[in-house]
Amino acid sequence: MKDGVIIVSGGMDSITLLYDKKDEIALGISFDYGSNHNAREIPFARMHCERLGIKHLVIKLDFMHQYFKSSLLSGAEDIPEGAYDDDNMKSTVVPFRNGIMLSIAVGIAESEGLTKVFIANHGGDHAIYPDCRSSFIDAIDAASQAGTYEHVRIVAPYTSITKTDIALRGKQLGIDYSETWSCYKGEEIHCGKCGTCVERKEALREAGIVDTTRYVSNT
Repeated sequence: MKDGVIIVSGGMDSITLLYDKKDEIALGISFDYGSNHNAREIPFARMHCERLGIKHLVIKLDFMHQYFKSSLLSGAEDIPEGAYDDDNMKSTVVPFRNGIMLSIAVGIAESEGLTKVFIANHGGDHAIYPDCRSSFIDAIDAASQAGTYEHVRIVAPYTSITKTDIALRGKQLGIDYSETWSCYKGEEIHCGKCGTCVERKEALREAGIVDTTRYVSNT
């Protein structure tokens, strides 16, 4: 039964979840909040939704770029390079981004008579992004159920697994990860050096997937 909405960015995690739960998803939503890489990600989200026959919406959140502080919003030159860890990647946090997006998705789900909102946060995000942690997901799930007539649930099946685990699932599903976007710099091709590029390379390598992503640097 197609009773779900998915927040789909066009990155590895959300595209994997899109295919993983395609039989339950009625609507895909991408948010354009002015990040460096939105213009690279969103076309992939749209393409995969169209391929699966799933309706896709793009919702602009211009106020986030205007008022929120994050290197993800301030330009490619501000994105840190190196490991995907707390100290290095903390500047990329967009305050309460998932809270805002989930709230909108829940409202749309309620309006459409749908009962689930899928989100593809994963275990590797926890140290860096507070609104990816299980405690946050549990809290906003409770708030969503309490605040809607449909008792809309937040479904986050990847919360406790790694990006490598997600890549392994994508391998089983036959996903071509060259048709996804990760790089936070959002330039013509993946930089190969920022934390998300490093994490992408590691996950694909550990999952035994040949990485056909084009990188500026392979170091």
